[in-house]
Amino acid sequence: MRERVAITGVGVVAPGAVGFSAFARLLHEGRSTATPLTAFDCTGFDTRIAAEVNAGFDGSTWVEPPKLAKLMSRSALFAVAAGAMARRDAGLEPGMVDPCRVAVSLGAGGMGPTDLDLLATQARAVLDAGQDANGDWRVPAFAAAYRQRTNPLATLRGLPNLAAAHLAIQQDARGPNSTITTACTAGTQAIGEGLRLIRDGSADVVFAGGSDVAVNPVAVLGFSLLGTLSRRNDEPARASRPFDLDRDGFVIGEGAGVVVLERESLARARGARVRAELAGYGASCDAWRITDERPDADGAARAISLCLRDAGAEAGDVSYVNAHGTGTRMNDTTETRALRLAFGNAPPPVSSTKSMIGHVLAGAGAVELAACVAAIECGFLPPTINLDRPDPECDLDHVANNSRRARLDAAISNSFGFGGQNACLLIRRW
Repeated sequence: MRERVAITGVGVVAPGAVGFSAFARLLHEGRSTATPLTAFDCTGFDTRIAAEVNAGFDGSTWVEPPKLAKLMSRSALFAVAAGAMARRDAGLEPGMVDPCRVAVSLGAGGMGPTDLDLLATQARAVLDAGQDANGDWRVPAFAAAYRQRTNPLATLRGLPNLAAAHLAIQQDARGPNSTITTACTAGTQAIGEGLRLIRDGSADVVFAGGSDVAVNPVAVLGFSLLGTLSRRNDEPARASRPFDLDRDGFVIGEGAGVVVLERESLARARGARVRAELAGYGASCDAWRITDERPDADGAARAISLCLRDAGAEAGDVSYVNAHGTGTRMNDTTETRALRLAFGNAPPPVSSTKSMIGHVLAGAGAVELAACVAAIECGFLPPTINLDRPDPECDLDHVANNSRRARLDAAISNSFGFGGQNACLLIRRW
């Protein structure tokens, strides 16, 4: 019989909430964190709203020494802060575990974080370089201008693996270190792979989660051109409305979630408080189109079924589903189809916490798993706010607008990303 895997610590940096307790309160209260976008001047953009982490957040307070924060991208800083919170929450002190048996598995944006100061540096260098007489871009001139303006170490901030590297340095995690870049599924897959690291004996403790910062001109313009962002600019708090008939896309967000996973025997030996058991993981690929999900929802349903099988669970054991629930036309109807394929005619209650905190992209699955932990521990189902007119094609048991008191024994969290990536996690009451 394989050893159980315990979730002993949770760290969250989310729009409107820093820390697990604050995050749980936000979900219980059903508060929207979407506001007019403040990170940059978005005049003329089709979408001018976002869910941003509080401007007063000082990530350097979670970095040792604090000056190292200057070497980190905003995404890496979120991951490091969430990891430090998770370790403190777990009560995991130095010396309790061999550092070589501590791993990191983190989901990150595939192209790396795009911080505004780096964008500005690049833009100024491009302008300085100009064009030659033929209208071609002068690369040597750009190189000279960029060299004058850029700190060499700053370039490293754009590497997608640096968040996991900084997290490992801060936590002295010398075991396996991996970065998952499967778009909006990355955080979920990273936690699932962390589960496997413990099960196969590669680690005793894993810092697992995801982080992303997409509140920048490149991401906002890019997703807007794809038609996936809400344009409800005049009422941002009502813009994210998954499963609603009047939905028009998601609200872009930022943040990070990290959990401490432990081998059961270690957690028991050190007397750790266990928040939940990470019991199952399933993943699949649609192998269909890079932006569209399979209309028959086969891949998504298969990920859910594989997760149930991995956990040794039946469909009826699950008390709650934290849906991917982006608020796009295609995702919500396809996910509904997937849930009916996996659970039959009576899927458990469903909600999308993206209605409150926006879409954190590569970090979404990790933050949403934290929402499932909060639901089990605090005894409530987080709501889908702004669900005023449920789409008839999304005929599920929706937790609409207000949280619902409930005792949960098991919950699952779904993530579906561009490229046809599908993943699902199942957690149980300990």
